[in-house]
Amino acid sequence: MSAKIDSGISFNYKKLPNGILRPLIRIEVSSTRGADGVPCEVLVDSGADFCILKAEIGEILGLDIKSGQEFPYRGINGAESIGYVHTVWLSVKDKWFSAKVVFSYEIPKGGHQVVGQIGFFDHFKINFDYQKASIVLRPR
Repeated sequence: MSAKIDSGISFNYKKLPNGILRPLIRIEVSSTRGADGVPCEVLVDSGADFCILKAEIGEILGLDIKSGQEFPYRGINGAESIGYVHTVWLSVKDKWFSAKVVFSYEIPKGGHQVVGQIGFFDHFKINFDYQKASIVLRPR
């Protein structure tokens, strides 16, 4: 009896203008499972505790951003920012799942939206391969 091998969902790292490679992927965000989502590019960040998206994405979905639970967080620069938690649907190549996401007005221009441990990594086994410039997501 042979085991089924799940090859997962593969993405190539994206090369930034400065030449740095980053695990940036395209996801969709929706207020309803399976509905047409808002596409957005996110950094798959194993060091991020939560998923943090631009508040403008939530507004496009019709969310009243500031009605969500206020959530203070710190970015890489150590400065405290405020976001608001909402439960939404995320999709990676048609694999939909519900996640609590922090929506923030404080993501700087040029800053990345991130998907982190809670809300993303808990739905996938993730393999980063910097030498091959690829990332593979395997649904749990």
